[in-house]
Amino acid sequence: LLLFSFTSGETQCNKDGLLQGQKIDSPLSEIGIRQSEAAGQYLRDVKFTNVFVSNMKRAKQTAEIIVRNNRTCHDIELVADPSLKERNFGIAEGGRVIEMKNLAKAAGQPLPEFTPPEGETMEQVKVRIKDFLKAMFQRIANDHQDKIQDGEIPDETDRAPAGLPDDGVLNVPVHALVVGHGAYMSIAIRYFFEDVKCPMPRGLDAAQRYSICPNTGMCRFIITLKCSNAGLALSDLKCVFINRRDHIKS
Repeated sequence: LLLFSFTSGETQCNKDGLLQGQKIDSPLSEIGIRQSEAAGQYLRDVKFTNVFVSNMKRAKQTAEIIVRNNRTCHDIELVADPSLKERNFGIAEGGRVIEMKNLAKAAGQPLPEFTPPEGETMEQVKVRIKDFLKAMFQRIANDHQDKIQDGEIPDETDRAPAGLPDDGVLNVPVHALVVGHGAYMSIAIRYFFEDVKCPMPRGLDAAQRYSICPNTGMCRFIITLKCSNAGLALSDLKCVFINRRDHIKS
């Protein structure tokens, strides 16, 4: 299974330096639409078998634009899952991002680990991530039982990615596109590296691993699943790349 995660395009709140989280359900800005169109063109020949998306406007718009530009998945169902919603930032939502940074500094905590009053902790977000993965595995089992079998797949992570849209796609039968949000995806990446013990790909340093996922930032992971009486479970995880934005022209 290939997991291709993607953060939503820019909104006006992003442009204005405001913290959105869950309470502000804003649509894409004009720049966000152009970013998503560029991503759709970049990925137009990459085949996706499933699409999962946060039920927030900016993520759904981004997913719809990518699918519309894709040559292979026009009729694919977009499965909206609230487990993919952005992190809840509590009382900090709607305020300026710099104010959140100041709160974290005053608390003596790194920004990603700081939880504003009434906000969602990293551990609570991880629970949602695990809930989503479980639901995704079950959906994939239902949709692609004929393609799923235990065993190893060719490991393309031993060599540096070539910088192409289909890096890591070779010989992997199921390819899920997941469209979510920056803070959520950053915690998911951290969960994969720290909790699941996914090895870092070549050329990636720790600073990149912990950086915030940018608007329309792309990540790709290869997931090996194992079948059991309880259903599908994660057996192995490899990272192809994270936070790539090759579709954005300077």
